Amino acid sequence: MATRTDAREPDSFLPRLAAERPDIALCRASAVVARAAETAAADSGLGVGHHLVLKMLAAVGPCSQQVLAAELRIDRSVMVGIADNLEESGYVRRERDPADRRAYAVTITPPGRRALVRAEKAVPEFLDRTFGALTRAERDRLTVLLGKLLFAG
Repeated sequence: MATRTDAREPDSFLPRLAAERPDIALCRASAVVARAAETAAADSGLGVGHHLVLKMLAAVGPCSQQVLAAELRIDRSVMVGIADNLEESGYVRRERDPADRRAYAVTITPPGRRALVRAEKAVPEFLDRTFGALTRAERDRLTVLLGKLLFAG
């Protein structure tokens, strides 16, 4: 009977599994990157979702929560909490959408823009630290490949 000390180290199986199952590799890598992103985001004072919402609002202007949720692939119930947090922090304001009185338009505020600038300053270091095992060319290729997966079909 094999004992725990006779068993292989648990870490030796995952590389082999990842080599034959890209879905598993992507899920595990995604979890590692998500944890690192949340830690880095917390250091900047914004959660990842908060950062993404501010970034989109700064880039495209006022949007409904539904549009933000759909575009950023954030569950609608989670988006409500993000919008509430951002509004409480003074980073966004919600107003009735003049085009659809049943919806609210979310707009970034000047303090929200400043918070976004602070958060964005930390991104290059986060990316370098998180993807440090990859060369610049590998990172660029990974970005292209992930984009293909994300927007396929």
